[in-house]
Order: sequence, then structure tokens, then C-alpha cells
Amino acid sequence: MGKSPAVELEVEDRVVRISNPDRVYFPARGETKLDLANYYLSVGDGIVRALRERPCMLHRFPEGVTGEKVHQKRLPHGAPPWVRTVRVHFPRYNRHADELCVTHIADVIWAVQMSTVEFHPWNSRAADTEKPDEWRIDLDPGPTCPFDRVRRVALVVEEVLAELGAVGFPKTSGSKGLHVYVRIKPDYGFQDVRKAALAFAHEVERRAPDDVETTWWRKDRDPSLVFVDYNQNTRDRTIASAYSVRGVAEATVSTPIRWDEIPDVDPREFTIATVPKRYSELGDLHAGIDDAVWSIEPLLEWAARDELEVPDEQ
Repeated sequence: MGKSPAVELEVEDRVVRISNPDRVYFPARGETKLDLANYYLSVGDGIVRALRERPCMLHRFPEGVTGEKVHQKRLPHGAPPWVRTVRVHFPRYNRHADELCVTHIADVIWAVQMSTVEFHPWNSRAADTEKPDEWRIDLDPGPTCPFDRVRRVALVVEEVLAELGAVGFPKTSGSKGLHVYVRIKPDYGFQDVRKAALAFAHEVERRAPDDVETTWWRKDRDPSLVFVDYNQNTRDRTIASAYSVRGVAEATVSTPIRWDEIPDVDPREFTIATVPKRYSELGDLHAGIDDAVWSIEPLLEWAARDELEVPDEQ
């Protein structure tokens, strides 16, 4: 079968060419490359807010999600002049990369043209890539952990955040876990943010010891518990953004949710087939995140009190 003719999408004030638009990317329901582009257009403000001015690693699937997966830090060749980049440094290798820096929905659609399915941004921005402005709470269930346990832990997270005076913005991971994002003042480096995240994780574990653990080495964890993964705040560690599609046959989406949805939420229900309608009805549930900035100083005080340390970044 020959390739389908390219189509041109008008994306606000720009035009993005989508080649081979009929290639099936997600076999469960048969969604195509063009369906993926149209999905991202339908959540345009939300995905741009999630990625805006952050270094962004791309997970590309040139043959669809059943084919090879390419983890790409550097911007793919052939970008139009309006696509911005931000340079980041990797101390371990003493190298740098110019990564995608989204400022416009056309940047996202161009990345889809380059076969990008998943968007994995840093938790810092181009203005100072060494100072995170986003604290990420990743509730990562073990292989035999029931999702009810993840829900229970999320409500403990909500409780602790409320006591701290921090506003958390929850979302599904698009897989088996839940994420909560907190916008923070960019006053500290990655090590301090990790230390703050570890102090928070310990408090959640203290309150829910039958559901949570914070053991770093996977081989030492109880597979039935939720790991509060504080290391997702490590420099250059990224997870799928809000509204990012995941590279699975069902085209699930990492979807913002309300706290009151958590007791009944089923992440499998959020896909590129269902999220556009939800978005049109509810808007972006993370729309207020940039107005809810919090300082991690109380968590650093907890870390000092408990004499917590995190490993050096290598």
C-alpha cells in the first residue's frame, strides 16, 4: 500500500505539513497520525501550558506505537525557523543538547509530524534550566499493587499538601499511576527539590504505612505497594506531561483530573478518543497552576529535622 498524500494543517498563524496522515499509530481503535495531530489541536492551550518554555524530550514512533521507539533529546533535523530550542548540559558526559522548547501549538503539531507521540518536559524552564519551578509527585504502583491503593495514597497526598498550604494539580499518568504537580518558586536547584520531595514522601509513608514505601531500589520494594518516586525531580528526569498521549495501542492520555474524581477515576477511560470532549466541557483543569506558586522551604525544614539526604546526581 502506498503512502497517503500529505495534508496541510492551519495552526493559528502557521501551516504544518503532515506527511502520511493515514498511517495507523494506535491499533486498538485504528487512530492515525492525523488523528494524533487533531487530538493535540483539540487540547492546544492545555498541552502548550504543560510544555511552555521547558526543555522537552520527545518519544517518537516513526512506524506507530507497535514499532521502534526513539527517545530524542535533540531537536530533529528539518525544523522550521519558528521552532525554538533551549540548550541543556549533561554533566555526566560533558555534553549538551538543544531540546524542543514549546511556545506555540504549532511546535507540538510539527513534533507530531516528526512522529512524536509522547512529550516529556523538564521541571525547569528555559530562563534557568538549573532551577526547577515544578515539583512532581509520582505515585508509582508496584506490579501487583491494586489501583484502589493508588487512589487512597493520592488522597493522603492531598491532605498533606493542604496542611502545607500548597496547591496540587493531579493527573493520571496515562499508565497505572497518578501524578500530582505543584508549582514552586525557582529558588533552589535539583538536589534541594529532590530532598524536599523525599521529605514529603516520608510523611506520606508515615501516614499510610500499609500502602506506601519510599525504598529507592526496585528489587527491594514490596510489589504490592505504591512507591512515591521522589527521584522524578532529578535533573534531566522527565515524565509524560499533562495531555501527553502515551505510546500504547489504546492511545491513553495523561489527563488532568479533579481531586473529587480520584475515588472513582479509571485512567483507562482517558484516550485520544475521549479526552477532547472532556476538555471541551471542562477546559484545562491545570489552567491555574501558574498562579499557585509555593515555596519548598517547609519541606527542606522537614528534611533537616529528619537528617535526610539524597544521592549525588551523576
